[in-house]
Amino acid sequence: MTVPFNTEFTAGSTTGPATGSDAGPGPGPAAETAGPGKGRGARRGVLRYALAKIGGAALSVGMVIVAAFFLFRLIPGDPAIAYTRDVPLSPEQLDLLRHQMGLDRPLAQQFLDFVLRTLRLDLGTSYEYKRPVAELIGERVGPTLLLVGTGLVIAVSLGLWQGTRAAWNHGGRFDRLSTGVSLVLWSVPTFWLGLLLLMVFAAGVGPIPGIFPTRGMEDVDAPGGFAYLLHVAQHLVLPCLTLVAVVYAQYLLVMRSSLLDEIGQDYVTTARAKGLRDDEVRRRHAVPNALLPTVTLVFIHIGFVVGGAVSVETVYSWPGLGLLFYEAIQGPDFAVMQGTFMVVCTAVIVMNTLADVVYHVLDPRVRSA
Repeated sequence: MTVPFNTEFTAGSTTGPATGSDAGPGPGPAAETAGPGKGRGARRGVLRYALAKIGGAALSVGMVIVAAFFLFRLIPGDPAIAYTRDVPLSPEQLDLLRHQMGLDRPLAQQFLDFVLRTLRLDLGTSYEYKRPVAELIGERVGPTLLLVGTGLVIAVSLGLWQGTRAAWNHGGRFDRLSTGVSLVLWSVPTFWLGLLLLMVFAAGVGPIPGIFPTRGMEDVDAPGGFAYLLHVAQHLVLPCLTLVAVVYAQYLLVMRSSLLDEIGQDYVTTARAKGLRDDEVRRRHAVPNALLPTVTLVFIHIGFVVGGAVSVETVYSWPGLGLLFYEAIQGPDFAVMQGTFMVVCTAVIVMNTLADVVYHVLDPRVRSA
């Protein structure tokens, strides 16, 4: 049950969200005073807010397109030389190769061609793979969604549970221990933690045997059927564990801080004074309101799901977008770098916009601000 923020107690001067025993079946004061005109006005306000956010998102995507072209051309290196480093070529042959890649044209012409292709949803062709970039990205999205999506679900569940328990028992042993451990893990570099887990649980150290695969999502001789799912799950354990360890602290800390703010509100004090059980006050009143900031954080992280975790995928050779981007930098493969950069940034922009709109709809205090 989500508690409305604008509902008042009818008894006494204390205000706050209605508790379970006070909320009758009939409409409250806010519902009685809200006429059809006011409802339409609120909907129009939400629509205007959403359109403004969509316009801002479109402008941000345009800036991403510009940055995607110019940013990666600052990376030193000549793609023509990089992809023929093992083959001796004459200067004339190198010039011909640059011409075939389109690197000999004026920069302004290259930029115009890039923008026109992007508007047609054509991300170009990879120098290294000789395949359309959109096709390469499509192949890598699945493994990335599997890895980061699984890690996100576990991190959100773990962070919200620990954050709720830590805030409700503020200052206790669990609060100090969970907060301290999460902060330590959050401060650890992702690649370092990944290498550590790889050495201990994949390669094996001392009496600890290597029980997990060292790289990839599947082996060449992977079984079929249900055994294949278990095979992939075994490869998923260490990358997912690394990702969860460095991400869940954000949800724990945000949830803990939000719930501590709600605990000090008048409606929580009043609900307790009216005799509601502590568990009911937490579950039905305080936690739903404290979840609102976490909703925004979840949407933002969903945007990053598409981009994946470059460090994790590189350490474990997980065949996702993060590893594709890392390999493209080694080239440099401008088309692949530009394509993955735009896909990741666009996903983040879209999810940020959606988070703003959803938060605006869920929290009446934002609409009235």
